[in-house]
Amino acid sequence: MFTRRMICGCLAAVPFAMIARPSLGAEGDTCAVFTPARQRETSPAKALARLKAGNERFVSGKTINCDLLAQAQETAAGQAPFAAIVGCMDSRVPPELVFDQKIGDVFDARIAGNFVDTNILGSLEFATKVAGARLICILGHSDCGAIKGAIDNVELGNLTATLKNIRPAVEMAAAGGKAGTSKDPDFVQKVADANVALAERFILDNSPTIKEMVNAGSVRIVGAMNDLATGRVRFFES
Repeated sequence: MFTRRMICGCLAAVPFAMIARPSLGAEGDTCAVFTPARQRETSPAKALARLKAGNERFVSGKTINCDLLAQAQETAAGQAPFAAIVGCMDSRVPPELVFDQKIGDVFDARIAGNFVDTNILGSLEFATKVAGARLICILGHSDCGAIKGAIDNVELGNLTATLKNIRPAVEMAAAGGKAGTSKDPDFVQKVADANVALAERFILDNSPTIKEMVNAGSVRIVGAMNDLATGRVRFFES
């Protein structure tokens, strides 16, 4: 007959990682870190599916609990992320949380307004050509303060120059119609969508390295928009 003390003793003897990690699934251990071999086996389509599945877990409150310290230790000697995400620095849209990804899974470049400039572009070339990431995701979000600032032509120190990178999206959204204001949520969202589209175009127009990989099918670029109110990510797919 098992006593409570015997049961507790048995549980104490089981390594924590065996308790905390979820069971094996179709893609193996969901808490296993990405290795070069696992990265190579991940196509751009599978990489996108992984982000979608992660966001679905986030929205449904079923995120995966992994041993993050163990992952940090396992990736200390090298990394092989499957995707690179360009996101806004907004505190409400951390890509790893929104997509339920862990240490070593994704590269994460964040800047107010999630635009792409030469510095971000160089980082993306490293992420894909050098480090092997299979997907680039430009992640915007609703009710973005940087988008509103660009619409209003806010001037404040170095932020003035930062927001100028978003002005082309404001002009694109206003083309053929009446320009809105930051008080108009529909116009703000229209500019945010245009900003993501322009970031995608900037990458292809200014990086022959990435464009070659996209044409070869080894890398894919996708735009996405996070709804702050629901946490759900809408993907712009052609």
